[in-house]
Amino acid sequence: MQDEEVLRLVGDHLGALASRDLKTRCAAGLDHATEQWAERKRGLTEESSSRWAGSITKTTHGQWALARRGQLAHIQSLGAGAATITHRLSLPVGERGSKKAPGGYRTRQEWFAKTRRLHMLADRLEAVRADREAGRVCVVRGGKRLLNTRHHLDAAQLTKEQWHTRWQAGRRFLQADGESGKRFGNETIRVTSDGEVSIKLPAPLAYLANAPHGRYVLAARVVFAHRGEQWRDRVTANRAVAYRIHEDALRGRWYLTASWTIPPAKTVPLTAARANGLIGVDTNADHLAAWRLDPHGNPVGEPLRFDYDLTGTAAHRDAQVRHALIRLLHWATRHHLAIAVEDLDFQTEKTREKHGRRKRFRKLISGMPVSRLRARLVSMAAELGIPVVAVDPAYTSRWGAQHWQNPLTSKNRKTTRHDAAAVAIGRRALGHPIRRRTAPPPGHRSDEQGHRTVQTASVTPGREGPRPRIPGPRTRSVRAGRGANAGNQDTQHRSGRPAEHESWQQDSLSLSL
Repeated sequence: MQDEEVLRLVGDHLGALASRDLKTRCAAGLDHATEQWAERKRGLTEESSSRWAGSITKTTHGQWALARRGQLAHIQSLGAGAATITHRLSLPVGERGSKKAPGGYRTRQEWFAKTRRLHMLADRLEAVRADREAGRVCVVRGGKRLLNTRHHLDAAQLTKEQWHTRWQAGRRFLQADGESGKRFGNETIRVTSDGEVSIKLPAPLAYLANAPHGRYVLAARVVFAHRGEQWRDRVTANRAVAYRIHEDALRGRWYLTASWTIPPAKTVPLTAARANGLIGVDTNADHLAAWRLDPHGNPVGEPLRFDYDLTGTAAHRDAQVRHALIRLLHWATRHHLAIAVEDLDFQTEKTREKHGRRKRFRKLISGMPVSRLRARLVSMAAELGIPVVAVDPAYTSRWGAQHWQNPLTSKNRKTTRHDAAAVAIGRRALGHPIRRRTAPPPGHRSDEQGHRTVQTASVTPGREGPRPRIPGPRTRSVRAGRGANAGNQDTQHRSGRPAEHESWQQDSLSLSL
């Protein structure tokens, strides 16, 4: 209990300093300079220490920069919505859209409602742009969601005391950056190789020290179950390790998180990544569909599915994504293969102005963890030394289902669209075409070499039937649109019926010759 009281006192004191520093940084806006940063740090050093002051100012700068990036993303979203509404309002009511652009609105009532929404978006966009030009940002220490929960305690099933406990825990500041060459890699929060934790107390709380040099040693020991050997190697060699201590108010537990910088992974040439084949991965809202391909683009073995559940808290969703990715990476490690994924970005597709009535589609693409999964996959694959190849996502699902789903389906295996899309992604990463096209005819255009290699459907005329002339770059002698009805000679402007359509009867041969 004494450790918890000391941690709360230190965290509340440093949290108050961090809140005051964040307020000062937001008030400075775009006029902030190095002299102001030095002045802020000197003021914080008097009430804590130089290292605590450095951690606070660095965190403040990160929060302000994150708010600026979010503000820019909000401006881009509002601008895209306003542009879409303007385009749809310019079209006649009821006009159908195309694959690249939506059409007009269905009714006059919807058209009128969207004109009002356009004015609302324009006002919001003007206000946000004015804030950005002035350098004003909105930042809440502790989280905006938790702040708004204060007004809906009944819906959150919390009492006022429970909410206040969570609010205080979220606003405490107990994190310190590492320093290479210092003892155990961190002078402020020091963790020895056997798990002993000691904290450098701020100057006003130095009376709480139970160790020399104004330090407080916790009675509890810590253990890192994940990457514990890597952490122990770093602290033994006095390499930098950053720590963060936080309280989980719901469980009544304290946690210590260690982090360090991983050196950038070496870039592998594309030819080396393709040497042994790779694994094509199709990203979906609830699972990853993966299939192994050899260097020639042929599927090998059976497809695998890695499920994850994206309901619940953010920590639960992040854990589900990490668990699915680690299973995928272990599979790639066993076969020494690279991973091919789509370079997806649904930022423009999530807007309600483009897919307003298609709520299920919007919910589907909004639930796909594209950015989180991409960032996790790159970092985890770099740690294991697995190359990742990003490909263009255009038509991978459609062409995969069209050209690969049926050929890969058998009595013992039912291939899904997602499995076929994984094959398409892998083939594109290997440099092979996705679509299986008809092989060109021989040079003298005869059928002596047998059937073409394409798998034809039952409705396609056989080699003895009339075969239409296919226009395009293969012949170069027929313009596009000509020869489409070559199989039916009745469509040609000729006098009389064509010979192959006339009825005739062979005369009986004379046997008396």
